[in-house]
Amino acid sequence: MENEKEDFEFVKEAEDHKKNYILKKDKITKGTMLFIIIILVLLGIAVVYSGMFFGES
Repeated sequence: MENEKEDFEFVKEAEDHKKNYILKKDKITKGTMLFIIIILVLLGIAVVYSGMFFGES
């Protein structure tokens, strides 16, 4: 059990064959992260805009 904790990685390379990782460095993960960042930016803009719009009343 101790050996598994030592080999743990947050991001693994696409060609590695390890099982102890959270994210794999490949095209799908990069595309998904870009999509999530865009959505979070749009939500932040929407919150600021709605605060300005409803705050005037």
